[in-house]
Amino acid sequence: RRRAGEAMMTDPIGDLLTRIRNAARSRHEVARLPSSKVKVAIAEILKAEGYVADVRTEKWGEGGTKETLTVVLKYGRERDSAFQGLRRVSRPGRRVYVGHDAIPRVLSGLGTAILSTSHGLMTDKEARRQRLGGELVCEVW
Repeated sequence: RRRAGEAMMTDPIGDLLTRIRNAARSRHEVARLPSSKVKVAIAEILKAEGYVADVRTEKWGEGGTKETLTVVLKYGRERDSAFQGLRRVSRPGRRVYVGHDAIPRVLSGLGTAILSTSHGLMTDKEARRQRLGGELVCEVW
């Protein structure tokens, strides 16, 4: 049940990306948000690709029923973020699906696209290698 003034979440993945983007712009050490399997999977891909330093889930609430996803951000020498951009491609209002031969190359291959395939979430390189298409979730560069 929602409390007064609390908005309903229509795009949790968009919320994840926005919170990470805002935390990086504000030079925060971590970004914390409610956890879900999809959010954890996206955060783990960002970690594997080197865009964030670490990903943790912490249980809280009565009997440890609720989970918080903590994304530890990564910065360079000049305190600039490990990524320049983070963009949601497929949204609830406009889903974007691509075949394995039409997966876009983000920044001519320097960036990463994250796809939701029949074999789970994976990077554009992995999807091309396995010849899998799917929903183009987001792009990072």
